[in-house]
Order: sequence, then C-alpha cells, then structure tokens
Amino acid sequence: MTDRSFDPEELGLVAGLEIHQQLDTATNLFCDSPTALREPEEAEHTITRYLHPTKSELGEIDDAALEESQVDRTFEYLAYDSTCLVEEDDEPPHELDGEALEVAMQIADLLDMHVVDQAHVMRKIVIDGSNTSGFQRSTLLAQEGEIETADGPVGIEDLMLEEESAKRVEETEEGVRYSLDRLGIPLVEIGTKPDITTPEQAREAAQRIGMLLRSTGTVKRGLGTIRQDVNVSIAEGARVEIKGVQALDQIDEIVETEVRRQKELVDIAAELRERDAAVGDPVDVTDTFADTDSGVIAGALDSGGVVHAVRLAGFDGLVGKEIAPDRRLGTELSDHAKRHGAGGIFHTDELPAYGVTEAEVEALREAVDAAENDAVALVADDPETAELAIDAAAERAETAINDVPEETRGANDDGTTRYMRPLPGAARLYPETDVPPVEPDPSEVETPELLTEKVERYQEEYELGAGLAEQVAYGRRMPLFESVVADGVDTTFAATTLESTLTELRRHDVPVGELTDDHLRDVLALVEDGELAKEGVGDVLTVLAEQPDLDAEEAVEEAGLSGVDEDEVRQAVAEVVERNAEQVEAEGMGAFSGLMGEAMGALRGKADGEVVSDVLREEIQKRA
Repeated sequence: MTDRSFDPEELGLVAGLEIHQQLDTATNLFCDSPTALREPEEAEHTITRYLHPTKSELGEIDDAALEESQVDRTFEYLAYDSTCLVEEDDEPPHELDGEALEVAMQIADLLDMHVVDQAHVMRKIVIDGSNTSGFQRSTLLAQEGEIETADGPVGIEDLMLEEESAKRVEETEEGVRYSLDRLGIPLVEIGTKPDITTPEQAREAAQRIGMLLRSTGTVKRGLGTIRQDVNVSIAEGARVEIKGVQALDQIDEIVETEVRRQKELVDIAAELRERDAAVGDPVDVTDTFADTDSGVIAGALDSGGVVHAVRLAGFDGLVGKEIAPDRRLGTELSDHAKRHGAGGIFHTDELPAYGVTEAEVEALREAVDAAENDAVALVADDPETAELAIDAAAERAETAINDVPEETRGANDDGTTRYMRPLPGAARLYPETDVPPVEPDPSEVETPELLTEKVERYQEEYELGAGLAEQVAYGRRMPLFESVVADGVDTTFAATTLESTLTELRRHDVPVGELTDDHLRDVLALVEDGELAKEGVGDVLTVLAEQPDLDAEEAVEEAGLSGVDEDEVRQAVAEVVERNAEQVEAEGMGAFSGLMGEAMGALRGKADGEVVSDVLREEIQKRA
C-alpha cells in the first residue's frame, strides 16, 4: 500500500465489486464447442465485422455504444476447427447449458442467494468488438446474498450467468484482432452491493468470493480466468467502474488510488471554479510550428497533418497537477484524445519540452489568445484525428470545471487507471428471443465443501501438515487429488507429488503445463501398483511434460526406469557397500545415511526407497 495522506472513510468511500469467473464445463454456454483454449496460429480462417450502435427495446442508444461507434475500427476474428456457428454469429444460440446452470446454482448457494423462479436470457450490447454479434448473452440467476468480512457483512446484489467474450489478440492498423476460442465459455458475474467502505474490505470481500468460487472445483484457473471490476466513489465524487483488475492483491491499491484521484479532481474543480475557468474553441495553429524541431509535431506535419490547440482559461498549473502516481489532469485529457487515434496531447504546463521551444510556446499562447493564468493543450495529427482528439480533450476539460465524471476506466499494472468510455446504461439490455426461459431447480444441487473446511479435513483425515493441506485444497489439482486418493493412492505421496514435485519441476523449467490429469493419475497409479519407484516420479513426469503424446508406461521406458527385481537391487547395494568397505567397518550403521544416497543414485530411481533401505541395512550388518 502507498503512504496515505487521507482517510477513505472520511471522504465517504463507497465501493462494490463485480467478479467475473469462467466455469470449467465441458462445453460452451449456448453450443457444443469445447471450452479449451487454442493458439492463434491454429486458426483455420478469419471473420471480419463492423459494429454499429443499435437502439434498445425502449428506442434508446447507450452512450458508451454511441461513443465507441465514433471510433472507426474493423474487428477481425480467428476461428478454429472447434468454433461453432453460434460463435461465428451464423446460427441462433442453442439452449442454456445444463452443467453451467448447475455450477452457477452451487455458487449461488455458497453465497446464500435466492435463485430466481424463471431465468430469461438477455442481450447486453457490447461495444468493443469482443462479441461477433455485437452483444453478450446474460441471464439473471440469483439475487440477495451476503458474505462476511472483518469490517462487517457485504451484500451480494445479483449473480448473472453469461457467455465469455472473445480474447483480444492484438491491435491492428485497421482495428482489433480477436480469437474465438474463448467466446461462449460459461461465466458467472457476481455483483456486490455498495457496502464496502475501505480498500482493505474490498480486497477481503474479493478473496472471500474467490475462495467460494474455487470451492466448487468447477471453475477455471489461471491468468485471465477470473477478473475483478471495482466500482468506486467518494461523497463529492462520482461512481467510476474500474475494469480488468487481474490480481486480488492489487484491489486495495486500486481502490485507494481511485479515492485519491477523485479527491484531487474535486479539489481541482473547486480551484477552477474559483478562477472562473472556461474552455475556448479549438484553433488551427499549424503555422506556429512550421519550422519546429519537435519530432512528434514535425512528423505529423510532414505526413500532411495539422496542429490544433485549445485555450484552457484559468487552468495554468492545474493541467500538470498530479492526481495519481505519474498521472495528471493532462493525462486525463490525453486519454480522451487517444480514443480518437491521437498519440496524446501536449500542454503548456509541461512546455517547453519535447523539442518545443520557449518562443513556440509564446507564439502558441498568442495564437489562442491565452492569458498568464491560462493553459493551452494541443494535438498534432492528421486533420480528422486532430479535430476529433482536440474536441475530446476540450470536452474533458469542460467536465473538470464542474465535477468528477462518471465513467468506465481500465486498470493499469501499476495500480493506476485510464479512461476507457462512459458508463453504460440500461439502454444496452434487451431480451434474447432465440433462447427459451428456464426454470432452475436448486433443490437438487449439492452444497460444495468450502476450501477452508477441506484444509481442516485434510489435516484430520489424511494427517497432512497445515501448509501442505492448504496448498492442495487451494491448488488447481484439488479435484485430481481427491480422485486419486479415492482410488487408493497414499494421501501424503499424492499431495507431495501434485504440489511439491510439480513446483520443483517448474522451477527447473520443465513445461509442467503440458501435463494432463490423466498423465498424473497414471503415474501415481504405477507407483501404487509397485511398477515405478517413488524416486522415479520426477523423471517420468519430466518425460511426459516434454513428450505429452506418450503414456505413463512409455514414459517409464523412455526414462530408463523400468523396475528391477530384488536380486538386482541386492547386487547394486552390495557393490556400494564393497566400495565403501573401510567406512562400513569403521562406522557400522553410522555409514547408512551416506551410503543410502549412493545406493539410490546407483539404481537411478528404479527401486523403491524402502526396499533399498532394507537391503542396505542387511548388507551393512553383514560387515559390521
């Protein structure tokens, strides 16, 4: 956490969370495509779409959709042999997936929510191109739940069952390229009530919800499978939705940083009103920079571009004021300009700099009739982009005089945020007529065991240490652990293999991500059946990770770890004892520890450690 010079609670912090979690079901929400991800190079063909805003059933156009439509972009989608016609928007959606519905009802139960009597699928307008249809299908499934935190209860407003959006692959010159492998994966969206009053409570609430989600054993794990959006406001500020918080341990920092940003904007607005601030009309100031040495501006002009500027009366010294770490009011203006394709803006609180001279600054001020207490912002780009960008920056400056704007912002890696678009409104929702309503029956749903309860059970029932029990319960291989233990595999060995052994292999750059549950299950079974020594597990798993098309028995052969009989073990151990005869005669059983390692090395994991140990003791006793 950063040093805090303010108290979020005193500023009237109100926050809520929206948790988006992918479900680990066999198929997508509205078709039979698998939920497995693909690599972009596996794509078989591409689809191109141009999206346009549409009116809701009330005849209204959403503000966010309208702004997005003003950005000229083409959306390209990578399709695979597993892509269905629903994902390509060439076929109506199928019925709601039953497995996803059951998992979502389990989650609702864990959140103490009331499942609706009848669930209707709705279309939610999506304006960033991440759905080929231009909308996301979403279903209200449950309402009115609650979780506990150290600072008091946090209400759960609703639980939505939705289809995941397409995965953004890269920005292109024409627009954005998406991958359709992720589109349609079942997703739950959990929205809390605005009951959160501290950054720490926001983090704790997210952690609690995350634990409940993982308790089902049927949610996807890994980067991008869970996302947190945070809604934040202070008493004199405005509701701001921050999207795309990837890490739980970043939530409190982001909330605190947003509180500071809004506080600084409130103070700036008060100062601007005190100065009778105003925003002028944009002016073409291209001639002012005809002979400039600024690389950015000269580059734009050499390409046939122009320079547009706007007078910000009373803004002097405030455009460059920091409102969050390394972000200023000028950064806010720049974010709005970038939405229209500009690289950003320059402003007089930071000039002369970037090749712009003092003389050019004075000429710029004169060109827009700026007084001493005024600031000037400028954009250099092609004529259309420059006009749209300076208008957007000027509009944001107008807003800065009056209040903190309601908006959607994106989370940055450093805990700050950036402007994305206006807040969406109710006008983006309308019924999905291609999918019939369903009547969920939560009475048949089993309540999953909480991960916290699993940790206690693993310690008591399986006699695992507290640390190992927690690693297994919270780990992504937990369902596999429970499955192999039910099949008779030793609990401590299974837990150690799935957590410690895999972690150690990962540290040695073994591609353990290639190991499937079947790989691991089969290797553990070989050990249980006495066909592989425990000491050889790491070597066999390494082979399987590097050659995942092999089966476990083939990997044992490849690793050279086919089992040896007792006579071969005794011969290898006897040779070790013979080589160390003087030490054995001098130390007796005291030599056991050192010779055990040498004997296991000689057998290279082909024999079980207990067998080797017994034989070694016998051989030492013969010479002692």
